[in-house]
Amino acid sequence: MMDKRDLTLNELMVFQSEVRAHEKSAAIAYLMLVGGHLGVHRFYLKRTGTAIAQLILFLVTTGGYALTVLGSAVESEALTLFSLLLLVVPGLVLFIWIIVDLFLMPRMVREYNEKVEQHIIAQIIQHRQHMHMQPQSPGTL
Repeated sequence: MMDKRDLTLNELMVFQSEVRAHEKSAAIAYLMLVGGHLGVHRFYLKRTGTAIAQLILFLVTTGGYALTVLGSAVESEALTLFSLLLLVVPGLVLFIWIIVDLFLMPRMVREYNEKVEQHIIAQIIQHRQHMHMQPQSPGTL
């Protein structure tokens, strides 16, 4: 695997420019964690599967809350108990998950940025190889 130390000066300048344009910020990810119950920070870091899972947990919890209100309005003990279960269980799972994400966030951002760097290096190397394969026209060095 190539490393950025193997790049030429011009390639390194392109690399730095591309990384700056595509890397993710831990500060922004933490700000998005405020909306963590919706999985926004995970969407930002391209962790779509777990972001959707957090969003579904939030929607189930919200549905449980709505059913709790409805159950208490119609005075249905069974509906209120079921809705409280829908409110508490996914809500608790989501709450714990968000707390864990507080500690996982630096690693998630670092892993994303490392993938970006490796992808950019691979593109630069591919471009370099493509340029070496091009036939030189007469009269050029």
